[in-house]
Amino acid sequence: MSDEYLDLTGTDAVRVLTITRPEKLNALNRATLAALHARLETLAADPALRVLIVTGAGTKAFVAGADISEFEGLTPAEAASYARVGQAVFDRLESLPVPTIAAINGYALGGGCELALACTFRLVADTARLGLPETSLGLIPGFGGTQRLARAIGRQQALELILTGRQVDADEAVRLGLALRAVPAATLMDAAQALAAQLAARAPVALRYAREAMAGGLDRPLADGLAAEARLFGLAAATADMREGVRAFLEKRQAVFTGR
Repeated sequence: MSDEYLDLTGTDAVRVLTITRPEKLNALNRATLAALHARLETLAADPALRVLIVTGAGTKAFVAGADISEFEGLTPAEAASYARVGQAVFDRLESLPVPTIAAINGYALGGGCELALACTFRLVADTARLGLPETSLGLIPGFGGTQRLARAIGRQQALELILTGRQVDADEAVRLGLALRAVPAATLMDAAQALAAQLAARAPVALRYAREAMAGGLDRPLADGLAAEARLFGLAAATADMREGVRAFLEKRQAVFTGR
């Protein structure tokens, strides 16, 4: 699979995956989605990876959306199939065994906002704008936006943004809970790398289990979530990283985690 529209950089532990179609504001066409899915499959199997940062090339856009030129002439069946392709890519991103950080450096609209929503954390430049404007095209979000946005900011706020297509700036994104924090555009990647370094220093299996406990519990009764938490706590206690973490604490030194 060609990586014409992707660039992967960084150390073994922290990688930066950049969407590189700046002349199209990094819009996601079919080729980019296919390359992204293939790259994510490879990264998912990489034991050295601890954190993945996702961003867009240039200063104008993270990802401005899907490539609208590919929508013309779609039949209903083709449109549904197209949506399922995008959903599969973003599901793969969300299910990576490591935390992911969307470094949103500009417009994150439509499919770009949906891409960011599939990441564990979202950091926004103070110049960023986010939104799901699909209703202006006579469409609805199709790459997971109707589901993930409501889970991120609540039903009423999500309905307002989706039905009106209104875009939000960086400060409002943080107030809504759509983003973790806003930073000056010039320091966005520094902030993403700093957060990634914090995460990479933690026990990888523990991070994975914590995310699994939250993902599997928040939409279920509390008792079910607590049962899942206890089960995963037990699994974490069986890891070499847990033993190393406890020893390091007792010996007053920095733990060295291996992901086992």
